[in-house]
Amino acid sequence: MTRFAALVALGIFTGTAALAADPATGLWRTEPDRKDLTSLIRVSECGEALCGTIEKAFNPQGEEVTTPNVGKRLFWDLKPQGDGAYADGTVYVPLMDVTATAKAELNGDRLEVTGCKGPVCDGQTWTRVR
Repeated sequence: MTRFAALVALGIFTGTAALAADPATGLWRTEPDRKDLTSLIRVSECGEALCGTIEKAFNPQGEEVTTPNVGKRLFWDLKPQGDGAYADGTVYVPLMDVTATAKAELNGDRLEVTGCKGPVCDGQTWTRVR
């Protein structure tokens, strides 16, 4: 019976650890874009990878604005590499209407997101909201 209880406890512990959310999931605020708008991006697990959706956008005064990009998927297939690194994803750049290769690095409450189209790369540092 003791062995059975230990196996059940191990199963519960292992199951709980497997269900733990990726540390990069949550709500993130972007830096201002070229139109001086900031956005809230919801990062969530999508299978074995992460994806991000634009939840809200704000003007420089902090007022919520309606844009055609709210509700759109911003990135997908961003795969954990370990030690806070993510790679092999795709990012959509709404202002340029292009997709690019995506990678990110998590440093505490900062997520450094980079997109590369060929040899040209650009990125932002996002701040965790919650």
